[in-house]
Amino acid sequence: MNKVERIVFLSLVLDLVAFTIPLPLFPRIIEWYTQRESSDPHGFLSRTLSTVSAIRGRLYHPSHNSQRWDIVLLGGLMGSVFSTLQFLVSPYIGTLSDRYGRKKILLITMIGNMLSALVWIKSTTFASYMLSRVIGGLSEGNVQLAIAILSDITTPANRAKALAHVGIAFGICFCVGPPIGAYFASRPVALGQTLLLGTEVNIYAAPAILTLVLLVVETAFLAVALPETRGRARLCVVQSPDTDTNTDESGDGHSAADDHGQGQQRWNEDQRVKTLKSLRVLHFLFLGVFSGVEFTLTFLTFDLFDWSNAQNGKLIGGIGIVSAALQGGYVRRALTRVGELRIASRGATACAIGLALLALVPRFALTRPTLAFRLLQGAAICMAFTSATVVNALTAHASLQCDEMPEAVATEGGDGKSRGTIERPELAKGHALGRFRSSGQLGRAIGPLLACASYWTFGPSVTYTISAVAMTGLSVRMRRVARRENLKTA
Repeated sequence: MNKVERIVFLSLVLDLVAFTIPLPLFPRIIEWYTQRESSDPHGFLSRTLSTVSAIRGRLYHPSHNSQRWDIVLLGGLMGSVFSTLQFLVSPYIGTLSDRYGRKKILLITMIGNMLSALVWIKSTTFASYMLSRVIGGLSEGNVQLAIAILSDITTPANRAKALAHVGIAFGICFCVGPPIGAYFASRPVALGQTLLLGTEVNIYAAPAILTLVLLVVETAFLAVALPETRGRARLCVVQSPDTDTNTDESGDGHSAADDHGQGQQRWNEDQRVKTLKSLRVLHFLFLGVFSGVEFTLTFLTFDLFDWSNAQNGKLIGGIGIVSAALQGGYVRRALTRVGELRIASRGATACAIGLALLALVPRFALTRPTLAFRLLQGAAICMAFTSATVVNALTAHASLQCDEMPEAVATEGGDGKSRGTIERPELAKGHALGRFRSSGQLGRAIGPLLACASYWTFGPSVTYTISAVAMTGLSVRMRRVARRENLKTA
């Protein structure tokens, strides 16, 4: 791991710990706002919960704790809002980083993240808390820009190993961040306690303050340590030694070899654009299914095993630990040896197996609870393998389709200085990887909503069976794209 890779990895750890701190707090935060705003039936939270309850009532009527289900669903909708905003803004963040530089745009997004944490600290109404989530959704750019930076400083041969560090950071932080958030949430700031000019603060201001501190440290670290990486990759231009011969009959100095080379280049670019489109579709479909499973998994453990938040946290943390271990060992080595798309296909197959196991859990939950628990454990291991492989592999393959520099052709201006022109902007790294991430975020926004609707309408067994079939189809499609790629390069 070189210096820039270490800087990116450390910044990701700080950023993702800050990002994961509030994840386990959503239901409790909503409960707190519900208690505070219950006297206002026309308030923003009351109207939002009424809408959620009406939608849930058309799909599912729980035997008890219907209000709790509504709160959990609203927490999922809050996550969907964040992902939807990321879907909208990610391509623009990538394009701006191509134009103005990775570091400059990254620091600007960090300012937005810090503003989001500040609003959270001061949010004593649900509307103001949602404002903080909106600001965060519009500002989060660390992950996609980290991928662009790592793509800038690596060669295609070692890029997959470098990008695996992103997955390792995710695995570590999803184990560490939520427990930290839960710990500090157990020490809420008393109502009426003053902070920042003597005004009232959120009851969960303690984890919010910790989030802000981490983001400030990350921003200062990036400002001092991170160099600008845009354009660091070398654009190799191969020129034939006999370009002054074999010109066409018009005598314009343009050779047949030049025509063939330019035609070959255009064909290659068209193929890469086509591959990026296929990868965006796969990313969207995969995360649509997988995020729905992630979100409904806590419903399953609550319904069938009556698990507490701590038990669910251990399950999710265990998945994160196994995922991080796989990424640090197996995935980093296998990506270049086996190929990105084949690794992604294996991850999707593992997910399909895990979903099939989950579909069997309700059948044995009452009659053979030990077997049901073992099935759940097996599914968790499969999910960990999926988390370690699919998104990392697809991202690595997407980065290989991009131009090694955002400027495809260097031209000389009137002042004698070199200027960049972008012949195929859809292949510029920041823009292409931003659109790739955007497609995944759209899947994360839609997937949990569809999975919840299916879970409450048809039940968990049918939901996970349908998801297993869909994931099997995705695995087959990934293998087909891999074969097509091999034929192109043969």
